[in-house]
Amino acid sequence: HVQLVESGGGSVQTGGSLRLSCAPSGLSVGDFSMAWFRQSPGKEREAVAAIRRDDLTAYTDSVKGRFTISRDNAKKLLFLQMNSLQPEDTANYTCAAGRYTTTWESGTGFVVWGQGTQVTVS
Repeated sequence: HVQLVESGGGSVQTGGSLRLSCAPSGLSVGDFSMAWFRQSPGKEREAVAAIRRDDLTAYTDSVKGRFTISRDNAKKLLFLQMNSLQPEDTANYTCAAGRYTTTWESGTGFVVWGQGTQVTVS
């Protein structure tokens, strides 16, 4: 069955960096649009970044310039490079696969979701 497994989360100091990875099983990252979302307790799920099959990327304003979404098709991995991390970035980060739309931030179109990896910035 199709599965997405995130890794790379952890605790980091404010201003630090972290790189998250998403390893799909049962699908190829190059065959789907991919995205990262995050959610912290008491808050709604928030879109972070997306990458289309044609490599067009999109970011939510709060992470633009700090985060970079990318993929390595040969290694079948999706990445989220996070720099200049701030406490407000603390959340559980999940990757998703599916179809990119102009309303990608809603999560619509992404049909496969991972279980997440925790990022804590303090």
